[in-house]
Amino acid sequence: MLMLLSMICWGSWANTQKLSGKWRFELFYFDYAFGVFLGAIVLAFTFGTMGYDGFATIDDIMKAGKHQDLYGFLGGVVFNLANMLLVAAISVAGLSVAFPIAIGLALVIGVVLNYVIDPGGNPLLVFGGAGVVVIAIIVDALAYQAYSMQKLTQAIRAGTTRSTKKSVNLNGILLSLVSGVLMGSFFPIVQLGVYREPGNEAGLGPYAIGLIFALGVLLSTFVFSLFFMNLPVHGKPVSPFDYFTGTVRQHSLGIIGGMIWIVGTVSNFVAASAQGEARVGPAVSYGLGQGATMVSVLWGLLYWKEFAGSDSRVKTLLAIMFVTFLIGLTMVSVAPLFVK
Repeated sequence: MLMLLSMICWGSWANTQKLSGKWRFELFYFDYAFGVFLGAIVLAFTFGTMGYDGFATIDDIMKAGKHQDLYGFLGGVVFNLANMLLVAAISVAGLSVAFPIAIGLALVIGVVLNYVIDPGGNPLLVFGGAGVVVIAIIVDALAYQAYSMQKLTQAIRAGTTRSTKKSVNLNGILLSLVSGVLMGSFFPIVQLGVYREPGNEAGLGPYAIGLIFALGVLLSTFVFSLFFMNLPVHGKPVSPFDYFTGTVRQHSLGIIGGMIWIVGTVSNFVAASAQGEARVGPAVSYGLGQGATMVSVLWGLLYWKEFAGSDSRVKTLLAIMFVTFLIGLTMVSVAPLFVK
């Protein structure tokens, strides 16, 4: 249930960015980072004080080694850059494109690296599922390219564009790919902070590392956001003072988006740390959490109508992408049930 909660939260938080309207993502992200840190604090000092091991969150942080703290913080920094690129890709290409490509690639990288660090589940299903997801990523990119070409052709025929050159802007796909590489790396880094090596420094519990992770997200936002403000992926540069021109609704949506995301993240951390009969391991926990891709695709297709008016070829490619992603995700999810 925790992994399913993680999947829903990870796949739904980006709606808050789209609901904020024309509010630039560079400005939205400040509130998002505040929401992530605020949510981590609430979780750490509520659920994080009721652990079966008797340790409160602060105790957990105090008994862990500095290396574990550093891994938790670094995981937050790496994730933050990946997520900012993802939000940029969403603003360019939409949820239905950015999420499958970025998170699909992240799933493949994350599952493989997590399995190497802490094996869990049948390797044939884990790696086979990751391979099927790669196929889904390629098909989704082809669907986006075909849809963009279709819209461009319609615009040329209608005379609504001066350009007659049929070329597609692939910035959204490129941003998604870079985001995916980084996104697939943050969870293994976090697991290095959780890892407890016998006779060595104690690792961090899920709520403690969630708090340190959120601190890394918050502090790095002030560095990365300024970079994107001065070198935007689209549009004109933005001034930090423009943040204060936002409405209460826009600021609130950013904070809510961050809190939704951190609830999903800490849920995933807790699920990955489960032991005994409930153990699934970080590779499977992370992999199932990436079912968020299908949640986001459904939001993009059904609510935001991102592929409205697409022809039969595009619809066929989207259907193939959806089915193959589900097959790959299912293979990863059931891997713990078939351990030899």
